[in-house]
Amino acid sequence: QVQLVESGGGLVQAGGSLRLSCAASGRTFSTYVMGWFRQAPGKEREFVTAIGSIHNTYYSGSVEGRFAISRDNAKNTVYLQMNSLKPEDTAIYYCAAKASGISWSPAAYDYWGRGTQVTVSS
Repeated sequence: QVQLVESGGGLVQAGGSLRLSCAASGRTFSTYVMGWFRQAPGKEREFVTAIGSIHNTYYSGSVEGRFAISRDNAKNTVYLQMNSLKPEDTAIYYCAAKASGISWSPAAYDYWGRGTQVTVSS
């Protein structure tokens, strides 16, 4: 099994940057697809980005060009670098993991962190 813990959330001004981290347990981290999702109040959880075991990356249209996902397998950690932040990026950001196969669907992921709050002020 995999345990995930997010960190790095906070309050930033529009146009600013923030770097989220997700620390994973276990010795099989490098084989997992890792994803970031976000959920705003009253909204469904939505796909943000994902990275595969061979470091292939995918982004939602709303964040592509502004966000970047990366992973450090030696540290069992996945990162989300967020630049040019907008107020509409405000949400709880969740780290997720699945055994294989990139997916945009929250239902496809097997493990979830508790989330970290990101708030972008106008």
